Amino acid sequence: MILLFCIIILALVFDFINGFHDAANSIATVVSTKVLTPLQAVIWAAFFNFVAFFLAKYWLGFHIAATVSKTVLPEFITLHVILAALIAAIIWNLITWWFGIPSSSSHTLIGSLAGAAIAYGGFHSIHYTGVDGVLIVIAFIFVAPLIGMLAGAIISLITLHLAKNVKPREAEHRFKRLQLLSSAWLSITHGLNDSQKVMGVIGVTLVAFNASVDPATLPHWLQLTEVKDIHDWVPFACFTAIAIGTMSGGWKIMKTMGNKITKITPVDGFCAQMAGALTLQITERLGIPVSTTHVITGSIMGVGAVKRLSAVRWGITINLLWAWILTIPVSAVLAALIYTVVHFLGI
Repeated sequence: MILLFCIIILALVFDFINGFHDAANSIATVVSTKVLTPLQAVIWAAFFNFVAFFLAKYWLGFHIAATVSKTVLPEFITLHVILAALIAAIIWNLITWWFGIPSSSSHTLIGSLAGAAIAYGGFHSIHYTGVDGVLIVIAFIFVAPLIGMLAGAIISLITLHLAKNVKPREAEHRFKRLQLLSSAWLSITHGLNDSQKVMGVIGVTLVAFNASVDPATLPHWLQLTEVKDIHDWVPFACFTAIAIGTMSGGWKIMKTMGNKITKITPVDGFCAQMAGALTLQITERLGIPVSTTHVITGSIMGVGAVKRLSAVRWGITINLLWAWILTIPVSAVLAALIYTVVHFLGI
């Protein structure tokens, strides 16, 4: 029981870190265009991160939680596998945050789960194929930013066409206000996408624990035989943790997202946020746990490229791409090493 509670706490800690690690995704453009101060922006983003809980519970459902829960085949899910995966994911998130690298918390968790499971049961312990398979998640390392880039370019072209007769000063004033709406939508989709990952982890943890004991001896709120029947306290806790994490900010990564990729104006910020939110909404409905970092980075690149290709600092984006590619294998190796240590110590 102690190990179970330790894992739940670690999962929520990861969710909190996910929040401040990825806060830049929602607030970078709205801060760099001076629509909101950094403090106002994180409060705004955190509020809508939490609003996503009610949308998911009463309307949209928890599709991504179901996908993450299937990363490892059921017979290879143990508390020690999940423990090692969470420790590895937290370490990698903290490393990338410290160096200001906007890596993917989604891919960190997926890679860590896969690495720990492989250390325990071999490569056949992973669910590879299908819409909810690991290979789709890996493919979207490249697909998600490309979709975001395309959406950013299209929305930017449409917006610039519609606003071509508006005076520059008036356009700036209008789009600063519109950025509040686009930022809110992006924060909602960020909450929908990222909070559910931890839901899936806690869900499979409870299922694995219930399979190892007599469920009748457990309190009702810990009894679970299928992830789809997860108790309300789990999503509530997950959405709360990521919202609090977002309020803690992610200033190092925000510098990269806000100005290093391309110079952002209010209209650019609006278009990038709309493109990112639209992409995340679609992938959430498909149950694919994509990286919000990848999506919004691609959206910013697409918006910048519409002005001119040289407006995008492609050297920065190539460095980011390497970080994205390395996240899953590095997280997997780290999780495998941690699992080996945990198993050796008999924790």
